[in-house]
Amino acid sequence: MAGKRREGRILAAQFLYMREVGVEGVSLDQALKDLWEQTEAEKPAQEFAEKRIRSVIEKQSEVDAELRKLVTNWDPERMAPVDRAILRLALWEMKFADDVPPISALNEAIEVAKALSTEESGRFVNGVLDRARATLGRPEREITRSTN
Repeated sequence: MAGKRREGRILAAQFLYMREVGVEGVSLDQALKDLWEQTEAEKPAQEFAEKRIRSVIEKQSEVDAELRKLVTNWDPERMAPVDRAILRLALWEMKFADDVPPISALNEAIEVAKALSTEESGRFVNGVLDRARATLGRPEREITRSTN
C-alpha cells in the first residue's frame, strides 16, 4: 500500500502544481477527470490522490497561512511552484490527515520533492516541515484512525 500512497502523493502534488500554473476556467471535477484519463495510475492511487487534492484545496488558505509562518524571510510566492505544491500537500497531511502520522507525511514529502524537483528541494522541504513539527499539537508518530 505504501507504493500506492507514494504514487498518490506524487499525483496529488503534480495536480496541485498544474492547477496553480495551468489553464484557468476548468472545474475541479473536470480537471480531475482529465487527469485520471491521462494517467496509468491504478484506482487506489487515484483515490488516495483525489482525497488529498480536494482536501488541500478546501484548506488551502489555512495551509498557506501556516506556510507563510514557516518560511520566515521568504515569500512563498517566490518558491518554485512545484515545491509550494509539495509543501501544501505535506502541511495538510501533517495538520489534518487522520490516516498518516505527521512524521510519515514529512518523510514522504522529501521523497516526492526528490522525485518531482531536485535534491536541494528535498532539503528545503525537510527544513520547512521540520519547523512545522514543533507546532503540530498532535503526536508525530500516531495515526488518529484505522486505515483498514
